[in-house]
Amino acid sequence: MRYMLFLLLLFLIGCEENMPVSEHAIHYEQARAIKAFTLQDQHGNEVTNLDLHNQWTLIFLGYTSCPDICPMTLSKLTEIHSSLKQKHNVKVWFVSVDPYRDTQEKRKAYVEYFNSDFLAISAEHSQLFPFVRNIGLVYAINESKGKEYYVDHSASVALINPQGNLSGIFKAKFALNEVPLIDSAQLIQDFNAIVH
Repeated sequence: MRYMLFLLLLFLIGCEENMPVSEHAIHYEQARAIKAFTLQDQHGNEVTNLDLHNQWTLIFLGYTSCPDICPMTLSKLTEIHSSLKQKHNVKVWFVSVDPYRDTQEKRKAYVEYFNSDFLAISAEHSQLFPFVRNIGLVYAINESKGKEYYVDHSASVALINPQGNLSGIFKAKFALNEVPLIDSAQLIQDFNAIVH
């Protein structure tokens, strides 16, 4: 009987270590390399591939004029970061895909409303677009001469491993007449499945 309980315990531990991710996540078991990039954070510092090393990094695209997805997702990422940092070294990058309007000062004020530990990164589109595409996300700006315009962007969150490679993407949940958002509890569960 004890032997059977021992085998069951080993099985359960093995299942936990190999927990599959949910349908709301993509896990690249062979992590994807990220090409060299140079961006700038909200303090005016240069940000490169080296800044992704030695921690897990969650990357979300957005812009400070976004009416719904961005503030709601950053609120969720604040909650997620608070939970995950108890056991893991985790950083959050908010990547503004609206460099024309989102100045360094504006990004700093915006991200500090949610969490002053987050990085608010941007660059000219020539540097930004290849980086975003390389981490499996997308954005598009409708050409407009006015100051008021919307930016279409992924509502998903990319996960970069401590070696600086893309390990996964946490997808937003889509429902009729609702803003597409990540699920905090599901993301934490999928994060743990990928990390372990």
